[in-house]
Amino acid sequence: MVLLLKPMMDSLTAILFSPLPIDVMLGVIVFWIALGVLGLFAPLDLRFVGHVLFPLGAVGGLVLAGAGLAGMGERPETATLALGLPGLPFHLRLDALSAFFLVLLGAASAGISIYSAGYFRKGEGAAPGVYGLQYHFFLAAMALVMLADDAYLFMVAWETMALSSYFLVTSNHKLPEIRRAGFLYLLIAHLGAIGILLSFGVMQGGHGDYTFAAMRASHLSEFWASVTFLLALFGFGAKAGILPLHVWLPEAHPAAPSPVSALMSGVMLKTAIYGLLRVTFDLLPAQLLWWGVVALLLGLLTALFGVMFAAVQTDMKRLLAYSSIENIGIILVGIGLTLIFRAYALGALAAIALAATLYHCLNHAFFKSLLFLVTGTVLHSTRERSLGKLGGLIRSMPWVAWLALIGTLAIAGLPPLNGFVSEWLLLQAFLATPSLPSSYLSMLVPVEAAAVVLAIALAGYVMVKFYGVIFLGQPREEKLATAHDANWLERLGLGWLALGCVVLGLAPVFVLMQLDQVTRLLTGYTVGATAAQSGWLFVVATSPEHASYSPLLFLLGILTLLLLTFVLVRKFYHGRMRRGPAWDCGYPQQTARMQDTAEGFGQPIKQIFEPFFRIERQMPGPFDAHPRYQGKAEDKLWYALYLPIARLVERLSLMISTLQHGRIHIYLLYSFVTLLVLLLFTR
Repeated sequence: MVLLLKPMMDSLTAILFSPLPIDVMLGVIVFWIALGVLGLFAPLDLRFVGHVLFPLGAVGGLVLAGAGLAGMGERPETATLALGLPGLPFHLRLDALSAFFLVLLGAASAGISIYSAGYFRKGEGAAPGVYGLQYHFFLAAMALVMLADDAYLFMVAWETMALSSYFLVTSNHKLPEIRRAGFLYLLIAHLGAIGILLSFGVMQGGHGDYTFAAMRASHLSEFWASVTFLLALFGFGAKAGILPLHVWLPEAHPAAPSPVSALMSGVMLKTAIYGLLRVTFDLLPAQLLWWGVVALLLGLLTALFGVMFAAVQTDMKRLLAYSSIENIGIILVGIGLTLIFRAYALGALAAIALAATLYHCLNHAFFKSLLFLVTGTVLHSTRERSLGKLGGLIRSMPWVAWLALIGTLAIAGLPPLNGFVSEWLLLQAFLATPSLPSSYLSMLVPVEAAAVVLAIALAGYVMVKFYGVIFLGQPREEKLATAHDANWLERLGLGWLALGCVVLGLAPVFVLMQLDQVTRLLTGYTVGATAAQSGWLFVVATSPEHASYSPLLFLLGILTLLLLTFVLVRKFYHGRMRRGPAWDCGYPQQTARMQDTAEGFGQPIKQIFEPFFRIERQMPGPFDAHPRYQGKAEDKLWYALYLPIARLVERLSLMISTLQHGRIHIYLLYSFVTLLVLLLFTR
């Protein structure tokens, strides 16, 4: 333990006398690792781990976000750590791209960490100190992924991130379904890691230099650059949940504790987006047109798939998991559009598409983390995560309900919250596609834009279901009457993330001006000056004549309308109303069973998109004493792609196992036959 902590303390001592942002970030990483190790000294002390270590981890997140903002300058900062292997030290680099994603990591993890301080209970999964170790190592590994400037450190941090998140997912490992979900997650993660490693190998080209600086200087042909892009798309797509590598995501999120689900969906998925952007726009020498077409189509399929399956879910965490797939699809659409504009040297439009992509990454980190934490509070309060057994919680959980409403409106893309800004910018980039030289793309891209609008509209439909079924109406179970609101630490974490949704929605010009450094690094163009050409009140994508948007004026209009309605009702109708019992087709006998259910809400989607689902229905018989109807919509890709592979692997394993009999003379015979074969071939 002393040998492990000594280099960390030496690094921390050096950082105290060097105020560079990269050094501050290294200090935060060392601080997080130290917090994780400290939890092992009191592994069962929930108060120490929860009320001391997790709040300190939140402070580290805020410091990381502040250093990231300071590091989004024009000059990259580099550092070399005397760790790793002989001749292979760890190289670090802080530029605008890594700084942006470190801001995302720090700001989102601050809210999740402070929420976690009030979330965990005794007897839930792993010991508190062990959980704190895995949690803070997870944070440190993600930060190192974004700072890595060589393939060696990147892969070490990437695998550390995968292993620590695996242990977090399987913290309640006594349940078989959780162990299965963790195994599936780890399997897909390692398959993706192989793709990433191979892409680095192609860029390295056998020169023995695995630094990113050497990869930037390499001269790859179009063929090998395309091989690298496809390997990176596969590897990072496996971590991001891109179709058809998405199968782990709806299994791992329900299995993990809610703060872990929030951290994985809100932040970890963005490390994959970061890696894809780093390889595609920074390490590769040029971008080809067909890369953008592939990313655009794949992103569209992922977005539509995710939102369709989210609409038919009856488990609130699985619903949010499929919603994450949909949002990752939208982000990939933005990357594809950026690649297309870059291929045609339309730098200004590429900057708009990239800014929309980065903005949506930041937005998703806040509103999806908020909603996953909301499900955690609901689960603790009610011991239910099935939408069919919830309802009416706005009465007993008003704090959670109102904060969840902010996240719901934000993820639905309604102004003036943050989700609308990034989606509006992306659609503005789509509207500029008629300027593309290719007539085929000019016909294809508007269809893609319409499909993206469909996905966004369906996302609003899903969020109406999510919020309405959980918080509105009457309670569907008697035990919901004893539901309690979030404690003060949980409220603080939820409030921080909700505040982020509001601020990011009301100040888009300032956010876009901060993104200028990233868009200049990756595309050579900026969007902040264009966005601010009408002042801070309006945000402009291309020109004020085409379109502009003012979130503050929109908010002012909403508040004015509400105030006017209130005044008119009070002035002209107050005292003139007569209250009486509503008829409502037998209102006195109305029960929670008459409310719209989660299954009923998703039924139109099942009917419209039935060919895309594998539907199993359980119909009641005419003589059933207690008739029940149950319908399940499953993923066809699981049965068409993954199960056949699993069965093939199982058969091969059985065939190979027949060679092992446990008898020593059989193994000696194998060795003797092998020796004869080798002698035969060496003659």
